[in-house]
Amino acid sequence: MLSQQILNGLVSGSVYALFSLGFTLIFGVQKLLNFAHGATFMAGAFIAYYCTISGLPFLLAIGFSMLATGLIALLIDLIAFRTLRNRGNAEFPALVSSIGVDLILVSIAQQVSKTQVLNFPFGTFPIKFYNILGLRISLLQIVILVLVAVLVAALIFYLKKTTFGRQVRAVATNERAAALLGVNAQSVYLQTFFIAGALAGLAGVLIGLLFNSIQFLMGEPYMLRAFVVVVIGGLGSVQGAIVASLLLGVTQSLAVAYLPSGLTDAIIFGLLFLVLLVRPNGLFGDINAVAGGTRQ
Repeated sequence: MLSQQILNGLVSGSVYALFSLGFTLIFGVQKLLNFAHGATFMAGAFIAYYCTISGLPFLLAIGFSMLATGLIALLIDLIAFRTLRNRGNAEFPALVSSIGVDLILVSIAQQVSKTQVLNFPFGTFPIKFYNILGLRISLLQIVILVLVAVLVAALIFYLKKTTFGRQVRAVATNERAAALLGVNAQSVYLQTFFIAGALAGLAGVLIGLLFNSIQFLMGEPYMLRAFVVVVIGGLGSVQGAIVASLLLGVTQSLAVAYLPSGLTDAIIFGLLFLVLLVRPNGLFGDINAVAGGTRQ
């Protein structure tokens, strides 16, 4: 029972990591909190659902959803962030602006779905279960774990080993100094928003599949958990977001299995307070920067 719950928690934590990485990436580069990220997550599930019921093969529906949510994230940057960012001291105005965009996207989804809970058609993803070392694991859970591991590894490689990654870390460290070196900060912002949006969209699809439930408010609780993740992991730390996501997923799964219902959120925020008491900058606060670099 314990091992099974830990496995379930790792699966949930993997999706949290996929969702939280985009949120962390934007904060690490721009020092801004994008509270429209949850709506992007929700939009990914909606787009994949409507593509699937329209007859598009599911893999193509996922790809189209990631592309669409990446473009939605670009629009969020252009509409809610760029003008404020150019004026300087944009932290609070950008926060309010992103909340406004979130409400707009949620309202659109509410009207489109007529407030109904949507479900992927039966057979959208094969329903298969395996017994491995005494644990019962579904094919979907295996795919989620492998897919998230590959994407996280690819993102870390991209940030650490490519020219774009060096530009991201340069802008995250000091935008003015990066500009003097010829780095186009606006291009970096657009690319990070696109990556963050695509990851959030994929996370929305995976959650929609995992629980077979899609509704217009599905992004809000995940947005709250993503905030907990980035604070526990260390604001701007990619490694911290991954570790904190897995920790949160396992903690939540164990709390649901062994504690009275209704205490899950209390346990999660209690964990947040405990970590902040011991490590005020988060678990990885000493390397609190994108891809583990040192922020000046």
